[in-house]
Amino acid sequence: MTPEEFRAAGHQLIDWIADTRSTVESKPVLAQVQPGEVRSNFEVNAPTELVGIEDLLTELENNIMPGVTNVQHPMHFGWFPSNASLSSVLGDIASSGIGSLGISWESSPALTEVEEVVCDWMRQLVGLSDAWHGALNDTASSSCMVAMLVARERATNLVQNRAGTQSVETPMRVYTTAQAHSSVAKAALLAGFGWDNIVSIETDPRTYAMLPEALANAMQADADNNMTPAAVVASVGTTGTTAFDPVGEIVEIAARHNAFVHVDAAQAGTAMLLPEYRHLWNGVEGADCVAWNPHKWMGTILDTSLFYMRDVDLLNRIMSTNPSYLMSAADGQVTQYRDWGIPLGRRFRALKLLFHLRLDGIESVKDRVRRDIANAKWFEAVVASEPDWEVCAPVDLQTVCVRHHPPQLNGSPASTEQLNAHTLEWVRKINRSGDAYMSPSILDDQWMVRVSVGVELTERHHVERLWGLMQSAVQPS
Repeated sequence: MTPEEFRAAGHQLIDWIADTRSTVESKPVLAQVQPGEVRSNFEVNAPTELVGIEDLLTELENNIMPGVTNVQHPMHFGWFPSNASLSSVLGDIASSGIGSLGISWESSPALTEVEEVVCDWMRQLVGLSDAWHGALNDTASSSCMVAMLVARERATNLVQNRAGTQSVETPMRVYTTAQAHSSVAKAALLAGFGWDNIVSIETDPRTYAMLPEALANAMQADADNNMTPAAVVASVGTTGTTAFDPVGEIVEIAARHNAFVHVDAAQAGTAMLLPEYRHLWNGVEGADCVAWNPHKWMGTILDTSLFYMRDVDLLNRIMSTNPSYLMSAADGQVTQYRDWGIPLGRRFRALKLLFHLRLDGIESVKDRVRRDIANAKWFEAVVASEPDWEVCAPVDLQTVCVRHHPPQLNGSPASTEQLNAHTLEWVRKINRSGDAYMSPSILDDQWMVRVSVGVELTERHHVERLWGLMQSAVQPS
């Protein structure tokens, strides 16, 4: 494809994207396909004949889009907001079009230095001090993986430079809660800690936040039993209920054992753009690293995840790779992001944030976040006002956890098993219809439904419509 052919095709593709976004509300939220249906639209053998952009866009519309769950739909209340602002989409296109190679500063000075700039802008916008230095990863899961590797090496005085973890005789322990994201346990396992050394700390039965006293007791007991408290992962906005672990108290307890503290604020980090919500991560300045995802609620398109470290020298000592073919005269004077994580190469991700901040502006993001919180508070109030409905967890931000618990089902008092079946039945009925989407989840050994308010297009009338759908869905058929 020549640049001129690209220009013509690109105009058509942009028109298609704009049309798709402007009509998204007319589409089902949940993909209306069966397993294997999308795959069956394609030939088994690799294509040998060329097609024009018009034919390809027709294929995209007819064969692919029916299998896409529309997370940009204003009736999407599942999982977490996965906004992809069109301004950041332009940044993503620019990144792809430039096709920069980010394996060293020399391979693309602009890639490195723009990433430094936007990470520092975002640091300032969420109120972190200048002790923090940032990078862009693909997801918070990758950042958690890096955090666990750094925690392991700090606890063992860089055992990777000797005989590795196979030579460590003292078990190293990682502390978190059952409410933490699944990536925490996965990262700890991949870092070699093992299931037996992932300690689940008790949570407050009302807030679902980590109990500091339980953490202190567990870490001290392990230290007394010749184990090494290596790391604590504090959740700032858990996946299930958006619970907030008390970061300040966790930092103080971990410091008694020189344990590494990673703060996972993947979803709720966006709220820290609002000064009135920064109390939710009080004490964060004492942590060792922080991760949060602008590609969620904030709306910078995937994959844009911020990772901040205080001790960058330690990070570089653990992650550094410096083959001869990448050495240059700039070494020692510049940031080499290959020494900040696992991948050698990286995309020009910073352009997505740059375009988002420059074209939309941070004030528009703040206004939208405040709108979403207000809509969630409205929804919480209407659910709580109904006798057969329950709000299952505190609503600190934009996630509302609900249950419908009628006193009787099928003419008799409802058992827990029947209530679980009832919950899954009504939420799946709405999800299958395509009218809205919500995520069921287990809390206190019982199914509930998470309503995550935060899609860019979602206004109050969409939340009101969801409430109507829910009330209808629980009625006996």
